[in-house]
Amino acid sequence: MNKEELIAKLAGDVEITKVQARATLDALMDTVKKTLKKGDKIALVGFGTFLTGKRKARNGRNPQTGATIKIAAKKTIKFKAGKEFDKFINGKK
Repeated sequence: MNKEELIAKLAGDVEITKVQARATLDALMDTVKKTLKKGDKIALVGFGTFLTGKRKARNGRNPQTGATIKIAAKKTIKFKAGKEFDKFINGKK
């Protein structure tokens, strides 16, 4: 499902216009981005938790030349599924 399909599904399920559904989804995505950028996490009970992690700097190899290169440290985004969501996806009651 892509973003447009999600917007159409939300609009139908909640009985709002696609414009309203798009605005709501965009606001949600902006809030998630801004919250994670600050280093905070978002926990949605029953669904899951969005959080940031850190990946240490490390050495890698250029696949064409085999030369060692330095890969900089960076922040990563993680999602940990909640128990209820995990059970739903895996067909458990």
